[in-house]
Amino acid sequence: MIIGGMQDYELRVMRLLDHAERESGSREIVSHWADGSQTRTHWAGIARDARRLASALEALGVKPGDRVATLAMNHSRHLVAWYGTIGMGGVIHTINPRLFEEQLEYIANHAEDKVLCYDAAFQPIIDKMKDRWSTIEHYICFDPPAGSAATSFEALLESGDADYRWHEGPERDPCMLCYTSGTTGNPKGVLYEHRSTVIHALAEMQPAVFSLSPQSVALPVVPMFHAAAWGLPFAGAAAGIKFVFSAVNDPAVLCDLMNEEKVTHSAGVPTVWLAMFQHIDSTGKKPEYLQVVTIGGSAAPRAMCERIMKMGARMNHAWGMTETSPIGTMGAPSPDWDDLSFDEQLDLVTKQGRVPFGVELRIVGEDGSELPRDGKTSGRLQIKGPWIIKRYFKAEADALTEDGWFDTGDVSVIHPDGVMQITDRAKDVIKSGGEWISSVDLENAAVGMPEVAEAAAIGMPHPKWDERPLLLVVAKPGTNPSKQAIQDYLAQHVAKWWLPDDIVFVDQLPHTATGKLLKTALRDQFKDYVLPTV
Repeated sequence: MIIGGMQDYELRVMRLLDHAERESGSREIVSHWADGSQTRTHWAGIARDARRLASALEALGVKPGDRVATLAMNHSRHLVAWYGTIGMGGVIHTINPRLFEEQLEYIANHAEDKVLCYDAAFQPIIDKMKDRWSTIEHYICFDPPAGSAATSFEALLESGDADYRWHEGPERDPCMLCYTSGTTGNPKGVLYEHRSTVIHALAEMQPAVFSLSPQSVALPVVPMFHAAAWGLPFAGAAAGIKFVFSAVNDPAVLCDLMNEEKVTHSAGVPTVWLAMFQHIDSTGKKPEYLQVVTIGGSAAPRAMCERIMKMGARMNHAWGMTETSPIGTMGAPSPDWDDLSFDEQLDLVTKQGRVPFGVELRIVGEDGSELPRDGKTSGRLQIKGPWIIKRYFKAEADALTEDGWFDTGDVSVIHPDGVMQITDRAKDVIKSGGEWISSVDLENAAVGMPEVAEAAAIGMPHPKWDERPLLLVVAKPGTNPSKQAIQDYLAQHVAKWWLPDDIVFVDQLPHTATGKLLKTALRDQFKDYVLPTV
């Protein structure tokens, strides 16, 4: 057997930070905090503090493979927590603070988190959940207020060793854990590897993806607790970019930050830009330096894409999911972009885009056979590649088809030029503001009310949130529940942002032959219905 002549070089995440420290050490990391204050550090400072944290975590008894959780917004200390945890061989587990209490309890216990680092703004969640989290031994506050009894993140760093040497191991070791939103049943954990994360970061730097370089200044509005902040904290280190973080998502704050720091790249869900447009219209102020705006989490409306393009920025329409690390496709300019009319360009960017190298897509029919990429035939969207999930955390079986593909649950068409376009979803989930709402869980909660015989939740179009729930209710004979009574009941069982925007009482609901709710018939029946919140 002939052995290649190249050096052995494990693809480990800390190589990204080493590179940023060595080659872009003075490149700034700016944080705007909830109280309006700002702090500044740089990649060399992030690397120094990550070493101190890695050392301090070991002193707390954290071992390689253990999970360290965060409950926090976007700022430099959160970034340090990512790299410091991974640097000592641990697994960083970002928890979404917007989840309902039962999901928060399940996720932390299922992950068996040992340490939780959190923002002071989430202290009420900590106080409420502490007795329900059975494995967390240490609580560390990123920004404790004066006089607080909470353990300070900065104090923990001071106890660490700035000369710590990163834990080494195989590139297939786990490095990060992110949970899905639990569209059906409990949330599922997706365990990223060092190798998958590094390859994903290298792909994101490409011009046809995020187009990152040392000249880039990025303000990711996508929170660090959501799908690895779309991988930007890792890709940003690889490219040596300047980061601008904000712990608050107020459009006035974001707009000022973008102009003060000359932000060239931003990424977030559509609702961020709806709020920004309102700010622009009311004040006349707008981001002046933006070059690339990436929107994902929900489909961006055509009018939004048009307005961003007319602001002079490149509009990137991204598609992905937690299971894809998360980038699956990116709606970047096509080879013939300069020859297209503005309307033709707009037609292109409203689709979900093409795959970068490392990702393969196909659509299949009900029998599993591959369907043509003709831009007309729709089928179940399946994906494969080095940063695509193989098996959910602690699951006994792989989450793949027999021939090794992951079924996304989406329905799409693929055009002859490789552009993918989502046309529907196979699962009856409601996507609101970039987050999933489980129609099944909402229905089950409603049926728990004594006066409700049956319920069905469907997503209805909403100009701000993409979709919002409409709840259809069949009341039990002899009862007459009010809409408000049902809302009050649901408020005790689901997250506030899951509550339906309207409730409609019906005599009966359509079912399939096997007794399942026929959601396609309901969506057709209510296709002309307009929510009162629209």
